Formats: sequence, structure tokens, C-alpha cells
Amino acid sequence: MTEAGEAKPAGTPAPRMVSTVVPRPQRRATPIVPLQNVAGRSLIAVIAIMTFLSCLTFGAVSLVSASASVWQSQIAREATIQVKPADGLDMDAALASAARIASGFAGVKQAHIVDKEATARLLEPWLGAGLDIDELPVPRLVVITIDEASPPDFGAMRAMLTPEVPTASLDDHRTWVDRLVAMARTTVTIGMAVLILMLSATVLSVVFATRGAMAGNGHIIEVLHFVGAEASFIAAEFRRHFLITGMKGALAGGAAAVIVFIGFSWWSSMNFATPQGDQASALFGNFAIGASGYVGVALIVLVIGGLTAITSHITVVSYLADIDMRTPDGG
Repeated sequence: MTEAGEAKPAGTPAPRMVSTVVPRPQRRATPIVPLQNVAGRSLIAVIAIMTFLSCLTFGAVSLVSASASVWQSQIAREATIQVKPADGLDMDAALASAARIASGFAGVKQAHIVDKEATARLLEPWLGAGLDIDELPVPRLVVITIDEASPPDFGAMRAMLTPEVPTASLDDHRTWVDRLVAMARTTVTIGMAVLILMLSATVLSVVFATRGAMAGNGHIIEVLHFVGAEASFIAAEFRRHFLITGMKGALAGGAAAVIVFIGFSWWSSMNFATPQGDQASALFGNFAIGASGYVGVALIVLVIGGLTAITSHITVVSYLADIDMRTPDGG
């Protein structure tokens, strides 16, 4: 052991200084736009509601448009002869004569007499079950299937029917079906207008939400912009945030609409054999929007998500351009 001040023998290694480095805690970068707040959750709810209503509107428009196409096809495919009961009229003979006359015209594929059971079924939604057609003054029908390419001469058919069956009347359905088709087209136009209004309301909601988020973080955005952060960088942060927000709301609304469509389709299939279901199916089919309808729902979800991102981007760029105009010298 060496005394104080005594020289250390040669070759003795110098003691090493051990330095202890205390790691600094990592600071998490604070996003420009808060990830979750009350305004963000409210915007998701608004977008979900708008998407749900937009998808329902699109589904209704698709359903009515498809029904209108079916009605137009029925115009060119069928006509009916209605024979009203009268005193001393042999209904069965009159129906047979009407079917024979109609079958003799070129362009008529088939003339089918609607029997008593089918007639009672047609009247069941209004008069109830268990009808006795023979005890009621109910008109009987002859359904004519016509050639769509070359329809018969309905004027000549009416002229030939009147002398032999005075109570018979020929209806080619053109008047009332044309009115239904016109109503369907009007409904489609109104539905598209409503869809555009809903998308516009969604865009305005995103604009207000973006401006609110920028107002809450305005001092941070201005400092970032003044120290050199480009408008594209700041806008990209907002665009990413609102794209996620918009897709969350749009997916929720689209999923809810799909559930509603599946529910209506299930209800239609369950009531297919009932008189109410038959009448509803005659007007609107089986309430199934088909593959094209579901593709349309997916497109609406993507469009609303994209509109949310694009709207927020344009709003931020416009806001920063206003800042530059107010401070042209950069001060």
C-alpha cells in the first residue's frame, strides 16, 4: 500500500472514470389535430347519419327505378279483357268468347282466363278470405300475352269484342302504367336531389369541423407555418385525420343501411305467399336492391370518406392562404 504523495509503480493502470448517462424521457409528439375529442365524436355521428340516409335514398331510388323498368316491360307484354257480370249473362261463355276473339289476332301469344280461385285471391286484400265469386257481382278477367315485337291491333280487337260480349272492355294498361312510370321517374329525380343535398350537408359539416379544429389549434398552426412548415404538410395532417374520421362514420352508416336492406329483404321473403306480400311484390319486387345496390352503398361510403378528406384539405389550404394574405411580409 503506497503512502500519500508516493509515486505509483510503473505499469499500474490509471483508474477509469465511469460516467452514468441518465436517459431522457422520450417526449411523444403532439398531433396538430387532436385524435379524439367531443367534436370529433360528434362529427363521426353526423357523418354516420348522413351516410345512412344517403344509402337508404340510393336504395329506394334503385328499387323504384327497377320497378319502373318492370312496369314498362309489362306494358309491352300483357293486356287484359274485363268482363262485367250482367243479368242473363253466361259468364263462362262470355269469357270463352273473349279469349277466342283475342287469340285470333296476330301478335297474341296466349289468352288465359283467370279462374274463380285466382280472382278471389286478387280480391282477398280488400274483401277478405273465403269469398264466393258467384254471389258477388265481380268482373272476371282474361289475361292476354302479346308479342312485344309486333303487338296486336287493339282498336280492331275492341271493335270485334263489343258486338259479341257487350260487357267486355279491353285494357292495354298503357294509361295507368305510363302514369306509374312517370311517377317513378319523378321519384328517382327527387331521390337524386335529396342525395346531392345530403352530400352537400356532409361537406358543410366537415368544413365547420375543420375550421373548429383549426381555431382550437390556430396558434400552433400559425407558428408552424411561420417557421417554415409548408401548407401541404399541415393540410396533410388534417387530411389524414379527417379521412380516418370520415371513413369511421361512413362505414358505420353504410353498415346500418345494409342491415336495413337485409331486414326488408327477409321480411319480403317471409311474406311472399301472403296477399299483402303479393301486392307489395307487384309494386316494388321483393325489396332486394341486388348486387348493384350494395356496390352503390360501398361507393357512397368511399365517396363520403373521400369528400371528407378533400374538404378538410381545401379548407386548411384556404385558411393558410388567408394568413399569408394578411401577413405578406412574413412578419
